Amino acid sequence: MLYKRGKTWWIDFTAPNGQRIRRSAGTSEKTQAQELHDRLKDQAWRQIKLGEKPLYTWEDAGLRWIKEKDHKASISDDIQRLDWLQTYLHGKILQEIDRKMVMQILEIKRQETSSSTANRYLALIRAILRACVDWDWIDSAPTFRQYKEPSGRISWLTQEQANRLLLELPDHLRDMAEFTLATGLRRLNVMLLQWSQIDMNKKLAWIYPDQAKSRRAIGVPLGETAIAVLQRRLGLHLHYVFTFKGHPVTDVTTKAWYKALKRADIPEGFRWHDLRHTWASWHAQNGTPLHVLQEMGGWSSPSMVKRYAHLSVQHLATYVENASCKKTADHDTNTSQTYKYAPEKQS
Repeated sequence: MLYKRGKTWWIDFTAPNGQRIRRSAGTSEKTQAQELHDRLKDQAWRQIKLGEKPLYTWEDAGLRWIKEKDHKASISDDIQRLDWLQTYLHGKILQEIDRKMVMQILEIKRQETSSSTANRYLALIRAILRACVDWDWIDSAPTFRQYKEPSGRISWLTQEQANRLLLELPDHLRDMAEFTLATGLRRLNVMLLQWSQIDMNKKLAWIYPDQAKSRRAIGVPLGETAIAVLQRRLGLHLHYVFTFKGHPVTDVTTKAWYKALKRADIPEGFRWHDLRHTWASWHAQNGTPLHVLQEMGGWSSPSMVKRYAHLSVQHLATYVENASCKKTADHDTNTSQTYKYAPEKQS
């Protein structure tokens, strides 16, 4: 039988062995709930009468994944992506999920955002299906080919581009983006930032180890821009710094974000995380030593910071003339100036 709790349909039936099966259908559409009900009932019969392996749905896999990966620093990203995928994979038996189905779904995401973003969803699907093989839920997982992404260049904004973008964003996203540009904090750390992590007098914020990707505490010095953003947010929420309509922000790459990018004429494919790249690029261009930048950004490895090394060349200025072409003047008015390379070849 089917029945409703609030807006959601629930499934309730008794299997041939007398076991009662009761679970949410995860949908407000009766036709979808009925389809899942019939499928589960048939599955229970075949499992008990014919000894077939139990069939699991995408929801079953997603819930187990979240439970087992709860320790991940990026688990909220997984939950956000699973929420989007639920629209397309709701009620799907794992054995039905093949390469064609997944790529059709991800093409929608690629058109909405970028190839890079679609690849992140693809990576999650691949990881979950491989885990299902380990759980003995399916015999094998389909293989996938990633979308081709732009070359490994770091995307960052000029000051002019950043100012245009900030002017186009709604207030709550503008404050979050400006704070990111001033501190270099990752998206999730900004979204979940609480007033208890800030000392306005000492101009300092901190990220706890369990909130940091490197699993190490990060001290965040706050400059004038960051302090100004925080002062604008004072009194809007008791616990969280950045909120929207009285609630913590759960997503930043919304339609408002993409519309603002378009109005500000920001190159296609620019991501929220590229605000962090912009912060690091500005620091490198203005002479911040890379080892200092590593500590400020909370990177665990120097190799991550070396991506910005090409933007910091002040230490090379002393040597730039060592291979320059020097000009020597000929005082004969009928002879043009000549050039020779320096330093000269040694015998």
